[in-house]
Amino acid sequence: MSREAAAHARAWPFEEARKLLARLNGRVPDKGYALFETGYGPSGLPHIGTFGEVARTAMVRRAFAELSDLPTRLFAFSDDMDGLRRVPDNVPNSEMLEAHLGKPLTSVPDPFGTHQSFGAHNNARLRAFLDRFGFDYEFVSATECYRSGQFDETLLGVLRAYDAVMEIVLPTLGPERRQTYSPFLPICPKTGVVLQTSILHRDPEAGTVVYEDETGRRVEQPVTGGACKLQWKADWAMRWRALDVDYEMAGKDLIDSVRLSGRICRALGGRPPEGFIYELFLDERGEKISKSRGNGLSIEEWLTYAPEESLALFMFQKPKAAKRLYFDAIPRAVDDYRVFLARAADEDEGRLENPAWHIHNGNPPEPEEGIPFSLLLNLAAASDAQDKSVLWGFISRYDPAASPETRPQLDRLADFAVAYCRDFVAPQKVWRNPDAKEAAALAALADRLAALPPDADGETVQAEVYAVGKAHGFDPLRAWFSALYEVLLGRQQGPRFGSFAALYGLAETEAMIRSALARAPA
Repeated sequence: MSREAAAHARAWPFEEARKLLARLNGRVPDKGYALFETGYGPSGLPHIGTFGEVARTAMVRRAFAELSDLPTRLFAFSDDMDGLRRVPDNVPNSEMLEAHLGKPLTSVPDPFGTHQSFGAHNNARLRAFLDRFGFDYEFVSATECYRSGQFDETLLGVLRAYDAVMEIVLPTLGPERRQTYSPFLPICPKTGVVLQTSILHRDPEAGTVVYEDETGRRVEQPVTGGACKLQWKADWAMRWRALDVDYEMAGKDLIDSVRLSGRICRALGGRPPEGFIYELFLDERGEKISKSRGNGLSIEEWLTYAPEESLALFMFQKPKAAKRLYFDAIPRAVDDYRVFLARAADEDEGRLENPAWHIHNGNPPEPEEGIPFSLLLNLAAASDAQDKSVLWGFISRYDPAASPETRPQLDRLADFAVAYCRDFVAPQKVWRNPDAKEAAALAALADRLAALPPDADGETVQAEVYAVGKAHGFDPLRAWFSALYEVLLGRQQGPRFGSFAALYGLAETEAMIRSALARAPA
């Protein structure tokens, strides 16, 4: 793919990549690479938002590589030195964790008993999570950066710029919080707790602060070597400065924090990274998804009913628009992904605009011919399939050359279709009886299907469906198709009916119609 095409590609990852290239003036930074970063709070397990941020950042990084030969790195940064504020609801040994509230997550014992600390456990889950999707990243621990001295120089810079930092932060706080706020949070050498306490004195030359511990004793402590950490907005700015981060995304809820941290970063002599503000996800009621409330859809739930590529597409499309992240988004995402993948095989310059190019790191696989996922769902629902072998019975009759071995992607979708129908489609099916006009049209359609050759294709069947609807005066014609879906499939919407009937079988579809007519009152 030509660099000229990349320079003019309109897809949002290329727009972001061009911003970064302009920031760098096309030159390699002094550190030797352009640094992309994503952040993660390991007080809980990775979630769908984590996937979205890393996936989107990886897309921008790949677009940047198409525009430039400058080296890049992606840090997945874990804020594992944060204090444990509350005991999560979904972990064992909660009483044990209660005894360690306030301590850095990497100093809290692992309630699962598998790792050195609770932070280490969740960090391992993060790495396994990212590895599962094949992300190219480097894991970075806040605890290691603080304790190894990697942050020391910048922490001393924060101490020297203390007044400037306070001038930036204090106007954003309430009256009570202003009285006690300090960017530095000492870690008590006796209890190991991250202390929310006032700083009584600071000595930039010695690199120390004085505070009052839990017993009222005055303590002088260095700000380096992991003896103190920073409040998170100052911490974010310090990290940008220390690591020289060039690009980092954030959700819409962090707009003010991005601005504040950017001001602090400049006060430290740094330059805030280029960034991208993405919209938040909504649940089925249009309310913001919250980890604590547990509303919305988890990544495990999505991947129970659809392949990961469909989730990546959901993340790629319209990242600045609020979207409902719920189960009803899955079927369309699956079919849209397959359409984009098929187009990518036939495109040249336009490939850079195709989501499949970004989802597959610039190398989309060959598409596989197959049946739309929405049609598989309706086939599974109509046949009450409890196993994908039932679906393959229909598929192989419709396309004798198709098999699980020759169509592995379709085979995978068949599994998903059975699961999705079992959990979401079947429980919501509500059939209604046809009225007199609909019954007459259905009887006519059954007769026409009986007269067709058994191997009639979907277009032929669809033509018959149209003809019956017109002949029986359905205006608009969509009222006829609504009747088909509601009377025969128990749903308000459905597939292209001709394609469905050809796949399900003309004899089977005829029998379905006559059964619906038989159960209707005379």
